[in-house]
Amino acid sequence: MRRLTVLGTCGAWPEAAGCGASGFLLEYDGYRLVLDLGYATFPRLLEHCPAGELDAVVITHEHPDHCADLSALSRARYFAPERGPRLPLYCTPGVVGRVQAMEPTESLADVFTVHPLPARHRLGPFRLDAEQLPHHVPHAGLRLTAPGLTVAYSGDAGPAPALARLAAGADLFIAGTTLQDGDPDDPHLLSATTAAAWAGRAGAQHLLLTHFWPGSDRARSVAEARAAFAGRVTAAAEGMVIDLG
Repeated sequence: MRRLTVLGTCGAWPEAAGCGASGFLLEYDGYRLVLDLGYATFPRLLEHCPAGELDAVVITHEHPDHCADLSALSRARYFAPERGPRLPLYCTPGVVGRVQAMEPTESLADVFTVHPLPARHRLGPFRLDAEQLPHHVPHAGLRLTAPGLTVAYSGDAGPAPALARLAAGADLFIAGTTLQDGDPDDPHLLSATTAAAWAGRAGAQHLLLTHFWPGSDRARSVAEARAAFAGRVTAAAEGMVIDLG
């Protein structure tokens, strides 16, 4: 089974009951990894995967809408009747310190083995290639490649040439698209139009829009992306499952 499950889609904070911030569960032939764990994503993760059955966690950067529920995962594993081996955690500088600050007594080092990003790593069936992307804090864009599948993830970053490398030929390109056409330019964020242009340049097959600013018109973002990209465009929604073949 190869699929992506959307745990949360909101930028900044969950905009309504039932929503979550950034988070995805990627499954490949029994291997399970999480991409980001923002506000309110951990309860949705438990609907699909018990905390003890994860194989790895990847966090793009230290903003809490991408890492806050790493604290919940840490506690669930720390206090489990059988804690098990430490879970590989791949993250940028600042993530561990940010999450550890919420936990005054239990050390994240007792739960996770930390590996730095951006870098290249092997995660089960995946090769992880991560590159620095422009944002307000250190941020890693991701490319995950396994036999027959490539998934790219921009996180919450702005445009850069690295996007073309990360998303080159990707079956699925997950793009944080906070901005809409007409919003003030921000070199640290993407709009749907800009993400679509990079998806086309990279030859990606399917563009999944996410990280919507609370109150924004998601249908508008989809329309803007479709005007700039000939491939498949989808707006992420909590609980959505995408079959990856």
